[in-house]
Amino acid sequence: MRHPVRRAVGALAAAAVVVAPATAATPATKVPKRVPVSNFTSSQFGKVLADKQGQALYYWNKETKARIRCTGSCARAWPVVYVPNGVRVPRRIRGYRGVFGTVRRPDNGRRQLTWNNRPVYSYANERAREVKCDNVDKWFVVRLSTKRR
Repeated sequence: MRHPVRRAVGALAAAAVVVAPATAATPATKVPKRVPVSNFTSSQFGKVLADKQGQALYYWNKETKARIRCTGSCARAWPVVYVPNGVRVPRRIRGYRGVFGTVRRPDNGRRQLTWNNRPVYSYANERAREVKCDNVDKWFVVRLSTKRR
């Protein structure tokens, strides 16, 4: 017959071996990242979608989610709004009109933010809270309200 104390010590040692690696291997909980959008109100255009720095966002009527045409020099003039890795973009964002998502860029494979199935961009020659290029060569500012000029 085995000694009851030895059996208890053996069982505790086995449990410690099983528990310790499981605890050490548990990954740290990631803090969810935020979608890279904000907004501002323009006296001319109403509520406008913007990036986190407050730059107005635009879509190009010549593009769709399935066909990105703004690459190279176009993407330098109209900087792409990228979605960082690990950020999930919800279809609806509280307080924002429209449907959001992402598309993979054909030039670099990175994820670009979309609004109503159109890729969005900022304009390189604007400051924060400024709208210079609405309805210029089929580029339109993303309006989140129905205010018209």
